[in-house]
Amino acid sequence: MQAFDYASARTVGEAVSLLTQHGERARILAGGTDIIVQVREGRRSVDLLLDIKEIPEVNQLSYDPINGLRIGAAVPCYKIYEHAEIAAVYPGLIDAVSLIGGIQIQGRATLGGNLCNASPAADTIPALIVLRATCLIAGPQGTREVPVEQFCTGPGRTILQRGEFLLSFRLPPPQKHSGARYLRFIPRNEMDIAVVGVGASVVLNEAHTRFVSARIALGAVAPTPLLAVEAGEILAGKEISEENIQRAAEAAQAIARPISDMRGTAEYRRHLVGILTRRTLQGAIQRAKKEA
Repeated sequence: MQAFDYASARTVGEAVSLLTQHGERARILAGGTDIIVQVREGRRSVDLLLDIKEIPEVNQLSYDPINGLRIGAAVPCYKIYEHAEIAAVYPGLIDAVSLIGGIQIQGRATLGGNLCNASPAADTIPALIVLRATCLIAGPQGTREVPVEQFCTGPGRTILQRGEFLLSFRLPPPQKHSGARYLRFIPRNEMDIAVVGVGASVVLNEAHTRFVSARIALGAVAPTPLLAVEAGEILAGKEISEENIQRAAEAAQAIARPISDMRGTAEYRRHLVGILTRRTLQGAIQRAKKEA
């Protein structure tokens, strides 16, 4: 492993100052489950690892029915799914958070790290997208907020500029008659990276016969996770039926840009997008009916 400096910031301003000073040669350390492995294996070269776990804002975890959910970028996964109220209100998020590595990894891994690592196959990103999550970013010019679907710009690349880092996520409170689901496909338990991941959220009318709105997001089928805008629009105002769900699944398949690699061919991945889109929509619908 290369030599690098370590620093621990206790305030947002201190972190921004150090990141601005070191630029691209600085990296954030929150859980460390990605960055430590990357540095150790020579896949990432850094001059400074900046530990942000002492900053109060990145450790926030709170929910209320008016303001929704706030999750700090350094909150470990287990704290999210072990929070009974959050698990009950946001089961679609729990679907994804509980899939990150094993139980030991979940004691360290963070939602913020999973997003900032910017893997096209990251499990939490499609779930965050369909739940309309936004990112609060701190930097030299203050803070700014962007939707999760705009955060990743390519494999391992994000919109973060010099001196910026992710502070927290905000998820709005779920609407009435709404539900969400995330599913992924892996060929075996030992192969932990998704071949395809799909998240879906729906809002139904009071009679549970029609879609009011829907959001569908795809992982592992393009350089970045995708919000399937047209697939969601196809369902808006439509009757809940297998025919309409199939039309949405086909629209999701149409925007997928998968590659062939050791985990699956492009054709196989596109096929899986259709299957998982149907299943996540059906799961989201069932959850929406139970929430009534």
